[in-house]
Amino acid sequence: DLQICQHRAPTCCTKKMEESYQAAVRRERTQSIQALNFELKYMIVGHITAFQEAFESLLRFAENRTSSLFETAYRPMAKEAAEPVKELFTDISLYILGAETTVESAVLRFFDSLFPLVYSRLINPGITDLSEDYTECLRLTRQDINPFGHYSKNMVTELSKSLWASRMLSQALSLGIEVINTTEHAALTKECSRALVKMQYCPHCQGLTLIRPCVGYCLNVMRGCLASVSELDAQWRKYISTLEYLTNEMAVSHDLEIALSGIWNSINEAILHAQLNGPQLSATVDKVCGQPKQQEGNLSSASIVPVKAVTEVQTFVMAHASLNNKRREFINYMKRSRTFYASVAERLCDGDLVMRDSSTCWNGEDVV
Repeated sequence: DLQICQHRAPTCCTKKMEESYQAAVRRERTQSIQALNFELKYMIVGHITAFQEAFESLLRFAENRTSSLFETAYRPMAKEAAEPVKELFTDISLYILGAETTVESAVLRFFDSLFPLVYSRLINPGITDLSEDYTECLRLTRQDINPFGHYSKNMVTELSKSLWASRMLSQALSLGIEVINTTEHAALTKECSRALVKMQYCPHCQGLTLIRPCVGYCLNVMRGCLASVSELDAQWRKYISTLEYLTNEMAVSHDLEIALSGIWNSINEAILHAQLNGPQLSATVDKVCGQPKQQEGNLSSASIVPVKAVTEVQTFVMAHASLNNKRREFINYMKRSRTFYASVAERLCDGDLVMRDSSTCWNGEDVV
């Protein structure tokens, strides 16, 4: 009553053994593809971590630089500005990781939070009544009177352009892992599991436990079984080309590094612009939000202090070099995996599965 290992000679197999063999080939096929995938997956996961560490290092550098701007040049509002600064860089980090947010919303939310502080600590430092209603009115007014001029919009444009490539790379790496995981768990067809049993276990039914499949026979069976996986070849090659393009673009332009390291300068320019236009802003705000309580002998507006570049360049250079090296290593490895899905059958038929250095092998029917 054998269904797969039918043979003219007497056999030591039963139908139940054939069913066990089918379970075994399914398990072995999954394990062998997992073993093939392991190195590729390990490299991608490793680079996701490495890229993330390099991104975080650049973000920390940019955040520290921005915080030190407030501490050195705008001390009256440094303490209160700490939270909006932290939120801005958290939002940027989440955006790179693929969160459903935009650079524009993050930057404009930051400037919304910044305006009440600039207005009450620098432009009109005599204000004592900074109630919730008055603060909210200042936040909403920011969108209409544009106190920071073109600097806030410029910051959105520069960051959007540079962070987009980093976000795409982060998503592309996650997609790579998803593809690999999917191929590991692709179901075997009934025909495939029968063909694998015939190739690997039917010789056992004749007591031939040491004989192995012929190379050509193994390749035919594996190619038939892995037809759906090998169909990924064209898309995988395209995927590698896209990764190559993306990493080259990022390496050539250094947009990410330049944009992040320039955030403090954009904020500084925006605040200077608001201070220079202080009287006009005060007149407009008074009309819209009313006049808040002032201390007696109204304090003069805080003096404008232009800020020179903060010297933390060493940290930045190291993070920048680390990111560049990671990109180069990663893309060189991925280029070598370009034919990965075209050669899965060949890799599975390599090594211990087939008989290479012997004059006899199993052809599916007999020993030849």
